[in-house]
Amino acid sequence: MCLYKRVSIFIAYITLLCLVSKGIYAFEPELGSTRVVFQTNYGDIEFGFYPSVAPKTVEHIFKLVRLGGYNTNHFFRVDKGFVAQVADVDGGRTAPMNEEQRAEARKTVVGEFSEVKHVRGILSMGRYDDPDSGSSSFSMLLGDAPHLDGKYAIFGKVTKGDETLGKLEQLPTKREGIFVMPTERITIHSTYYYDTKTETCEEERSLLKRRLSAASVEIERQRMKCFP
Repeated sequence: MCLYKRVSIFIAYITLLCLVSKGIYAFEPELGSTRVVFQTNYGDIEFGFYPSVAPKTVEHIFKLVRLGGYNTNHFFRVDKGFVAQVADVDGGRTAPMNEEQRAEARKTVVGEFSEVKHVRGILSMGRYDDPDSGSSSFSMLLGDAPHLDGKYAIFGKVTKGDETLGKLEQLPTKREGIFVMPTERITIHSTYYYDTKTETCEEERSLLKRRLSAASVEIERQRMKCFP
């Protein structure tokens, strides 16, 4: 019986190693509390950041969001089962940029490559041959792409709106060089962001106020009963 248990544990250990080597148990870092929402003509897409994995990339992209840099931008690439890619802010928007937006959009960030896997929903920075040439274009993965692992900086993942990504995948496309592109413009009309911790605190504060109010009523009722 003891020998049987040892053999079973050994087999389980080998199986686990195989699963890890194949990426089935891929490392998934903790999401930060910030959420960003892109409002497109096909629905909303919400995503969060991995600040512990790519802090400089997260800081840069989130600053562009706060500045309104992605408003009126678009998805220039939709390759079904692969990626939906957001265009560079500088050149991708229909609205003119102010100086602060332009300055931030033209910055590049160092390539923060990690062990996180490219699977559906992951956010991955676009870049040229230079590993440190990432700017403001990034992809939302529409499927697993292990050939990108360790070569492109992952900085977050989609938290809501996979159905919107599914709609984008069904749109007619055309091929231009290496890119598969939608035949119509997929506009990011507007963006906003919020903090999940703040939302939780607001709910807790509201609940606490209701409890305090109810307690005050009960205390007053008891006071009137005992001390008329």
